[in-house]
Amino acid sequence: MPDPRLTAPLRRPLFRRLAASYAINELGDWMGIIALSVLVYDHTESALATAALFLGTRFLPALFAPLLVAQSEKPPPRYALPVIYCGEAAAFACLALFVDEFSLAPVIALAAIDGALALAGRSLTRAVVATQLEPSGELRAGNALLNVAFTGGAAVGPALAGLVVAGFGVQSALLLDAVSFYVVAVILFTAGSMPQAEPEPGRMRERVRAGLSYIRERVALRRVLVAQGLAFVFFAAVLPVEVVYVKETLGSNDTGYGLMLASWGVGMVLGSLFFARLRQAPLGLLLLFSTLAVGVGYLGLAIAPTLAAACAASVVGGAGNGVQWVAAISAVQELTAESMQARVMSVLESIGAAMPGVGFAIGGVIATVLDPRMTFLVAGCGVIAIVAVMAPLLRGNWLENGEMGEVPSLDGPDDVVVELLPGTKYRG
Repeated sequence: MPDPRLTAPLRRPLFRRLAASYAINELGDWMGIIALSVLVYDHTESALATAALFLGTRFLPALFAPLLVAQSEKPPPRYALPVIYCGEAAAFACLALFVDEFSLAPVIALAAIDGALALAGRSLTRAVVATQLEPSGELRAGNALLNVAFTGGAAVGPALAGLVVAGFGVQSALLLDAVSFYVVAVILFTAGSMPQAEPEPGRMRERVRAGLSYIRERVALRRVLVAQGLAFVFFAAVLPVEVVYVKETLGSNDTGYGLMLASWGVGMVLGSLFFARLRQAPLGLLLLFSTLAVGVGYLGLAIAPTLAAACAASVVGGAGNGVQWVAAISAVQELTAESMQARVMSVLESIGAAMPGVGFAIGGVIATVLDPRMTFLVAGCGVIAIVAVMAPLLRGNWLENGEMGEVPSLDGPDDVVVELLPGTKYRG
């Protein structure tokens, strides 16, 4: 029988719509990721070109997402979120036009626009969820349910995308992706009013500065963000070369690529269910052991002799992924004041986009100079090393001692502008 405390957020109609939009959005994201990866690789046959695609869709959007969130947190989210998702739909509809007349630069540019919109949409959605559920103490249960919906989409999305790309072509996959974002926009627009944390008055630049100062002044929050950023470098190193790994190293095809990613998604579902059942477990321990599982999965992929073995290793890594990302999100939300939720979440999302850019470059170079297996080996060893870095940061009562504090004034005479060091979604 389901735990009534876990399912409590589902009694809220708005939360049900947000969860449904998350699942559909994840289906669409995987459709786009796989379709664009296949499109670029088939036209260029270059691991560096696929790395450039991932760099353009992750690193560049990270530079603009906090600015976009600071601007879009002012209108009611009932209108801001559907506009963002309609923008994503338009971007993928335009990308479908480049299937027959391929050009790498505009494909990367459009994908970067979509990436910035995606980061803003996820940040605002998480802020709405936090504003709705935090007062009743249901936030962690809500995050667990959102993660189940999210990872469910990750489990089905890659397999569906592989079948659509193999059976109907890349253009059909991109158009179907555009439709999925329009569906999300309709679901959210018809949801009625949404709770909104009223941001302090001021210009966009001032609100961005206040958000960065808020992070700088809170040690526990800053530690979580830095540790997650370091981990993202190795999490993402394998992503640009997965299609090369499946097709060349394992000798499979587009369907095999989709199956391996689907196996990772199945692991994510298992991990998210595990997180849901252990809602009271210390977030620090969940972060450490889930990160370790990702590293073990990558090492398994480095030595896998067949597609079946690679899929098995992907389940292990995906299970760690399914816990790691939602645990990090929960920790950040619990350490952040309500009025700062959207901006701090945009920084976390930007870290998850910017730091993988370093990993994409490293992974692409290793695969080109050596081979894809070595990329998985380096990534796995790096992730396990990050566990050693994270352990002293997350020990003890770090979460309980992380005071939210007051929101900094925008107009204080002693305001200091700080540059935040850069750094799934690596998959999550």
